[in-house]
Amino acid sequence: MGLDEAVSAPVPSPVAGIGFRRGTEAAEIVALVRRALREARADGLSALATAADRADEPALREAAAAFGLAPLPLAPEALAAADADVPTRSARVERLRGIGSLAEAAALAAAGAGARLILPRIASAGATCALAAPGPRA
Repeated sequence: MGLDEAVSAPVPSPVAGIGFRRGTEAAEIVALVRRALREARADGLSALATAADRADEPALREAAAAFGLAPLPLAPEALAAADADVPTRSARVERLRGIGSLAEAAALAAAGAGARLILPRIASAGATCALAAPGPRA
């Protein structure tokens, strides 16, 4: 098989990690996720993840539904385990959750072992979003 005939393995869709303030509208979260996907040049989304205590918020459920997904809730322990790989440090989030960035930690934790950020945290007025790609499969 020549190089022009090689078939490459599909690249898995990234995971979006989301942080948001109460009162943030679903439309703002959707717009931010779409902006993140454009900036990362990603075509799809495999999950929309956030802290377990925020996953049932109506705005997040509505935003996830816009991508054909349900919110993926993450336990505080999973977020804390991903914190060592989080490059962004928000004093507010560290004070409230003990991690540097909810969006980055959620994206990395949800993408699994060996995940890497493909887009560090970006922000709108009331939300943050980061994208992570799953690590290589063994």
